[in-house]
Amino acid sequence: MPDIPYASALIVGAGAGISASLARKLAGAGLRVALAARSTDKLAALAAETGALTVAADAADPDAIRRLFETVDAQLGAPEVVIYNASGRLRGSLADVDPEGVRKAVEVTAFGAFLTVQQAARRMLPGSRGAILLTGATAGLKGYAGSAAFAMGKFALRGLAQSAARELGPKGIHVAHVVVDGGVRSAARPDPAERPDSTLSPDGVAQAYLDLLRQPGDAWTFELDLRPWVETF
Repeated sequence: MPDIPYASALIVGAGAGISASLARKLAGAGLRVALAARSTDKLAALAAETGALTVAADAADPDAIRRLFETVDAQLGAPEVVIYNASGRLRGSLADVDPEGVRKAVEVTAFGAFLTVQQAARRMLPGSRGAILLTGATAGLKGYAGSAAFAMGKFALRGLAQSAARELGPKGIHVAHVVVDGGVRSAARPDPAERPDSTLSPDGVAQAYLDLLRQPGDAWTFELDLRPWVETF
């Protein structure tokens, strides 16, 4: 399998789980890594382990995302891989859910992704190379009762990914939308004893992202859906 043809990566919406596994695997593959989150306190141990740069940024704030990229430019160089992993979740019935909470959830999941893709594209277009990976979910394919805010954001994210891939792909930039179709395993969310392998391993998901980055330009994947082997769909 060829080496990853990129030197630096930025993960927006970093934390435990998928993004932590991504940081470890990207750093292990030799990439310089930057991690962005609303609060960077929770990233200290991961940054120490991976040598990553950490930057505090509100994903839904245009000025904050602009400053984030400028900081990464100055300290690591313009990121050649950009991964958007931030999302806003809010549960509640349509009759009762808080409208302001819905607005904020959609802003983080979708508008923040647009801001990130825009800044990434501005840096990647001059060199006609780079990769933008967007973390989707089952909710981007079908909405569930009590989860309208999450579905709205993830549906918009998928539309952004489709438009970005059609616009940027012919210009040398690989855009991919990864549908994480299931719960992600963690210490707080282990597999039930009666259903082993019923959640996704964060390391397994991260490995799929790295496989996308290794694809040759004449065989790029746009949409990849991941689920546990025991899941029906």
